[in-house]
Amino acid sequence: MRAAVFQEAGKPLVIETVPDPVPGPDQVILEVAHAGICGSDLHMTESPHMPRGLILGHEFAGTIAALGKDVAGPWKVGDRVTALPLNACNDCAACDRDLPALCSHNLFTGTSLQAQGAYAQLVSARASMVQRLPDGVDFAEGAMVEPLAVGHHIVSMADMPQRAAVLVIGAGPIGIAVALFARHAGAKHVVVSERSPDRRALAKMIGATGAIDPQDEDVAAAFARLTGVDRPQIIFECVGVPGMLGQAIELADVRGQVIVAGVVLKEDTILPVVALGKEVTIRYSQAYNEHDFEAVIGVLARREIDARPIHTSTVSLDELPAAFEALRSQPRECKVLIRP
Repeated sequence: MRAAVFQEAGKPLVIETVPDPVPGPDQVILEVAHAGICGSDLHMTESPHMPRGLILGHEFAGTIAALGKDVAGPWKVGDRVTALPLNACNDCAACDRDLPALCSHNLFTGTSLQAQGAYAQLVSARASMVQRLPDGVDFAEGAMVEPLAVGHHIVSMADMPQRAAVLVIGAGPIGIAVALFARHAGAKHVVVSERSPDRRALAKMIGATGAIDPQDEDVAAAFARLTGVDRPQIIFECVGVPGMLGQAIELADVRGQVIVAGVVLKEDTILPVVALGKEVTIRYSQAYNEHDFEAVIGVLARREIDARPIHTSTVSLDELPAAFEALRSQPRECKVLIRP
């Protein structure tokens, strides 16, 4: 099969012909119809510790092309599916609680040579992680189920009061998904703080009630102006740089909630007394579980949400290396899909 392969930090991905994946006993092989480019993929390729020969890609949908010998139940060759990109141990406290993404032994598809990803014509997945795409949910939407499930899980971590006033910090694909599901969950005000004018416009297109340019306006004053509410009851931090958590705590209302989804890989500093003085609740959200995937597929099938505006462009496998590099400095795009 053909695949986009990581060879060296600071260098573009290389299109190569590599061996087809062979299904393990509990795996299926998918012919990839669409795969999504994630910001985490960009960050991983900047690391000198990434293994040469890695195939990235954990957002995907396609048709089942082969089944492992122990795969039973409803699956057959030709089924239209997506899958959670998880390869957990199935024998730990997290797995017992249906939280495979929190399994300490889990390998995310597309992050290890033992779990190659979907920037390729074929990808393997655990049969237990496969989810069917119903009629009416196309492959492009299927490939976006994974990032949408991240957003769904983040919103589910909040205790969302009726007609809540919500601030989303950051309008990348995950921030956009959070804004979408916050509105779906019944929030009255969903205001997005984002530097990119294109992403602010996209946030409003998918249902955000307001957007703030934090370079141009004081976020607290702008939020009050847009909502008529002094402070956000719930803040979703979807940027992931040092300082954002402290800013969110400062902005939060009395007994407000801060849900942290941004991944910070450096030490950060907050002033705990600020959170203490308002009894702010801080929770972290990481990935998703099967129920999030099921919920996202359900709302897509019932047309309760419209995720199509999030998909901003599609590239071929040959176009992928250049498109991938362009995303490092291109905030106009939201979700770029690959058609291998």
